Amino acid sequence: MRKIKLLSIMALASALILPACVSKDKLKQTMKENPEILYEVIKADPAEFMMVLQEAAQNAKGAMEEKKREAEKKAFDESFNNPLKPDIRDDESVRGTKGAPIVLVEYSDFECPFCSRGFNTVTEFMKKYDGKVQFIYKHLPLSFHPAAMIAAQYFEAVRLQSEEKAFQFHDAIFANQRKLKNGEKFLKAEAKKLGLNMSKLAKDVKSDAVQDRIKADMAEAAKFGIQGTPGFVLNGIPIKGAYPLSHFVKIVEELKKRKMLDI
Repeated sequence: MRKIKLLSIMALASALILPACVSKDKLKQTMKENPEILYEVIKADPAEFMMVLQEAAQNAKGAMEEKKREAEKKAFDESFNNPLKPDIRDDESVRGTKGAPIVLVEYSDFECPFCSRGFNTVTEFMKKYDGKVQFIYKHLPLSFHPAAMIAAQYFEAVRLQSEEKAFQFHDAIFANQRKLKNGEKFLKAEAKKLGLNMSKLAKDVKSDAVQDRIKADMAEAAKFGIQGTPGFVLNGIPIKGAYPLSHFVKIVEELKKRKMLDI
């Protein structure tokens, strides 16, 4: 009824200035050249006009969300036809089971709160598929997180001494993420707890090898269209964002259904 009433008012206003039946384009042009017509319509019943406008906005929002869902579904389906291929380096540190059929690669930022959520999801995922997952942590430190890059450098420097301790260091950062605001003071304290060679660590943190490795991770993420964190690649299928465990399981089930994964 609201739409009918408003359209009737507008049609009446148009009839007052148009001598004959006209096309939609002509009507649009007339309204554009005579905006006072619309003003009069609004003033005639402003409350009614706002209600109709709000309803139209809600309908438009629903249509946009539906288009977004359709686009996401299409991209999801297409990702199985063209799986991504992350570079698994010979010296890659793997958490879980090396050579396992499920390969989960994460591009992360130690300071990102959503990555903390992603860390919890990865932990749940590995428990669900215990013994069947190899997890690889890669870096995507974002420029607006001041401690993200140095934290990534420390992780890689620790990794040069011990892969096991590197993941312990990784866990400690996410367990105490707020302390990253203290920068290197916090990172050094956590490294000391692991009994590392601190002189070697200080040298490796700033080494070309560490910085080049992080740059390579960032370049790979960009190549895959992963701009925010966390980003994942699960057996070639991209996951952009801190999705819940159910989304990861959905991908595993789809991979099994398509006979792209045998577990």
